[in-house]
Amino acid sequence: MEPLLLSRWQFAITTTYHFLFVPITLGLSIFLALLETCYVRTCKPRWKAVGRRLIRFFGTLFLINFAMGVVTGIVQEFHFGMNWSEYSRFMGDIFGAPLAMEALTAFFLESTFLGIWVFGWDRLSEKLHCACIWIVAIGSNLSAFWILVANSFMQHPVGFAVQDGRAVMTDFLALITNHYVVGEYSHTLFSGIATAGFVILAASAWKILHDEASRYAFTQTLKAGALFTMIGLAGVMGSGHLHAQYLAEANPMKLSSMEALWETADPAPFAIVADINEEKSRNDAELAVPGVFSFMLYNKPSGEVKGINQLQQEYQKIYGPGDYRPDVRGLFWSFRIMIAAGALMMLITIAAGALAFLGRPLACPWLLRILPFLLPLPFIANSVGWYIAEAGRQPWIVVGLQRTAEAVSPNLTAGEVWLTMIGFTVLYLVLAAIALYIALRYIRQTTVADEGRNV
Repeated sequence: MEPLLLSRWQFAITTTYHFLFVPITLGLSIFLALLETCYVRTCKPRWKAVGRRLIRFFGTLFLINFAMGVVTGIVQEFHFGMNWSEYSRFMGDIFGAPLAMEALTAFFLESTFLGIWVFGWDRLSEKLHCACIWIVAIGSNLSAFWILVANSFMQHPVGFAVQDGRAVMTDFLALITNHYVVGEYSHTLFSGIATAGFVILAASAWKILHDEASRYAFTQTLKAGALFTMIGLAGVMGSGHLHAQYLAEANPMKLSSMEALWETADPAPFAIVADINEEKSRNDAELAVPGVFSFMLYNKPSGEVKGINQLQQEYQKIYGPGDYRPDVRGLFWSFRIMIAAGALMMLITIAAGALAFLGRPLACPWLLRILPFLLPLPFIANSVGWYIAEAGRQPWIVVGLQRTAEAVSPNLTAGEVWLTMIGFTVLYLVLAAIALYIALRYIRQTTVADEGRNV
């Protein structure tokens, strides 16, 4: 294999692995802040004890996840110099700024106050301690913002000029107000809330079934987790819908590839399934609903959507000869996997939440049993969603400015990439196994009992 393909695989593996932990950090930090706010404000002595134990319970899970996110995220920084030095040379003036801001204004903020929060129990007042976790939540989500500012420039470049063969920043305000950031960040934020909420549901379901002493406490978190997850899922759907409408203007090739729409259509159908023939630039067979794709983009059952073949011709006129189509089959099925996973999460969350609010969590024990096994759903949705975002801009690493093939380090060898890719993958698997073991053992062995209530 060539260094280019191997480098793409290596970055894809490390990014996907890292992104398993990022959404939990974003969402669970907010949940912890809300939970501790309730703990501080409650006037019920019984809930003071239970609330504090729940904060420590989910806080420990947060710390395990946070540590894994930091370890896996650091590796990605080295990719830009080792595997993608031509990208760093061309884009360093722009890409480096939001990364520096992420470290200075977000990562240091969250890591510092997380330490104060961990060691500040009984040393700070309740309100100050609660303020610390809110700062952690703000810092975590601010970190995601700066990363997505950098990524959004790669998807839709703004506020720049090309000088002496390098892209240089000319308008920092345009960079951070890039409309692409709005769609990417809101979608990521709400997916983090939905992911963390589903983790809370899974942990609560297991504790209700297997830990009678903790049943009352985790029935309450089952309610809270259901509400939290529903908010996240509703936000994901809304932000995704609005971002798809924006993509019709900003990156129509990605959008049409997600639907395997080869020819321009008005109205455009939504293909439920399709037999995609990329070699002949067509679908050999498809099951489609007429007009739905146009309705998604224009809020009415009509409206022209450019097809992949027409866009390919337009791009060849603008950028010269080449194939400007991304992985159509991969994008098409990834989008449908994401929708299916989200829909199943919605159904499970509604059912679990209904049981909890009715005060009958054990009325359907089979639902509580399967919830932990359905925990991969949000991670699958996040992974394929990230694939859509990144693979959808191919063959560009920065759309319209630099192709991926032009960004790889010129002196890199296949053997070097193989060595580091295998090494990182094995190390990540070991770390994942250790983190999962620690988390599961902690969930099993930790009891959150309410001594003032008969359970």
